[in-house]
Amino acid sequence: MEYSKGNIGRVFTVRIDTGEDLLEELEGLAEKESITSAVFILLGAVAKANLVVGPKENAIPPEPMWVNYSDPHEVIGIGNIFSEEGRPKIHLHTSAGRGDNVNVGCMRGESEAFMVLEVFILEISGMDAKRAFDTAKGFAPITFGAMK
Repeated sequence: MEYSKGNIGRVFTVRIDTGEDLLEELEGLAEKESITSAVFILLGAVAKANLVVGPKENAIPPEPMWVNYSDPHEVIGIGNIFSEEGRPKIHLHTSAGRGDNVNVGCMRGESEAFMVLEVFILEISGMDAKRAFDTAKGFAPITFGAMK
């Protein structure tokens, strides 16, 4: 286990409207506001989205299983923002449901808002953390610099 500690910095309340892309908007805001470390929660609905709902097999690196939505689904989620190769990277896990069909997974790619998504971002200051791609694992875990 590795870890770093920091403090809550700025707090953002964000509204993402119908037709806007959730992940693109969050990355754009993070870049505009120079957010390099943060955690966020969200609620609302998506019109379209792609979720990774698990690996196809128990292997590392994993081959993802996908669920793709092309009709409105209610969502709640929690995620983080860390820099990867000098740019903000969003890691978001959501629960998405419509009727009695519910999936939980990692949202990637297209993520079009339906009506509204409300996002509450808590910036973490004083932390030296970023994402770095690990070819053996097949993804970019959080890595830490010097402890503060």
